[in-house]
Amino acid sequence: MKDKKVVFMGTPEFSVPVLDALIENTNVIGVVTQPDKESGRKQEVTISPVKKLAQENNIKVLQPVKIRKEYREIIDLNPDIIVTCAYGQIIPKELLDAPRLGCINVHASLLPKLRGGAPIHRAIMNGFDKTGITIMYMDEHMDTGDIISTKEINIDVDMTTGELHDRLSILGKELLLETLPEIINGTNNRTKQIDEESTYAKLIKREDEYIDFNQNTNIIHNQIRGLSPFPGAYTTMNGKIMKVYKSKLIDLNKTDIPGKIVSLSKEGINVSTKDGIIAITDIKVEGRKRMSAKEYLNGVSQTELIGITLGNGKCE
Repeated sequence: MKDKKVVFMGTPEFSVPVLDALIENTNVIGVVTQPDKESGRKQEVTISPVKKLAQENNIKVLQPVKIRKEYREIIDLNPDIIVTCAYGQIIPKELLDAPRLGCINVHASLLPKLRGGAPIHRAIMNGFDKTGITIMYMDEHMDTGDIISTKEINIDVDMTTGELHDRLSILGKELLLETLPEIINGTNNRTKQIDEESTYAKLIKREDEYIDFNQNTNIIHNQIRGLSPFPGAYTTMNGKIMKVYKSKLIDLNKTDIPGKIVSLSKEGINVSTKDGIIAITDIKVEGRKRMSAKEYLNGVSQTELIGITLGNGKCE
C-alpha cells in the first residue's frame, strides 16, 4: 500500500491513531484539518492533534476555513484515495468525486445508528450496550454512504465517553488497516444503509449537560458517564457549579425529594432521583480542582451537606 497516495482529513485526538497507521502503511501526501484556534484566557493559538502529527512527519497541511469553497488545492494533490475521520465539515461533491478509489470515512458508530457529530457521547447517554466502528464510502450527506465494513465493541454499564473514545479510536485504526487492502484491490463489500433504521447523534449543547434529578436514576447515570470527561455534566451545590464525572447506581428502590443529598458514604455523595438514589463519586466544585467525592468530603463539614438540594440556582 506504500505506493498509494492518500490525503487524510481529520482534526481531534480521536483521528490521530488512524493518521498514524496511514503514515506507516501508505504514502500520505497531504493532511487537511480545521484551522488553528485561539483558546484560554490568553487566547493562545492551538493546533489540532492531527496537524501536530502531520508536522512531525513533514506532511503538507491544508486548513481551509470552508471546505465547500476551498478544495481545489486538495484535488491538485491528485490522491488515489481520501480518508476522513472526525474532520468536522461536510465535504463537497467535487472533492468526493476526485480520487480514483473514492473517499472513505471512519465513523464511530454502527451505522445507520448514530449518524452525526457526537456518536460516542450519544451511545452512552442513550444507554446502548454496544457500538462500534463503521468504514463507509462518503456521499454528499451526513454519514449516509454505503457501508464497507464494521466492527462492534461492548459498552460496560460504568464506561465513560473518555474510555469508549480511546477504545474506538484504536478499533478504527485496526479496522481501517484490515479494510484498506480490499478497497485498493476492489474486493470490498458495499452495502447500502437502511435509512428507516437511522438515528442521529446531535452535537452536545449546554442544556444537555445540566443534571435534572427529576429523571430516573439510570438516565442520570448515563448522562454523567456519557459526558465524562468532556464537556462534563453539571449541577449546582450551594450556588456553585459542580461538574460531575462519575456516579454509581446504589439503590433503585428508595427515594426522597429529587436532588436532595440524603446521605454520605464511602461510595460518595448520595443523591435522591425520581426513582432511587445515585452516588456521585467524582466531582469538580467551582473554584477547586477535580477530585473524588471522598477527597472532597474530607475537607468540608459533612453535616452541613446532608439535606441540601442540588440544582438550586441552575446555571445555563
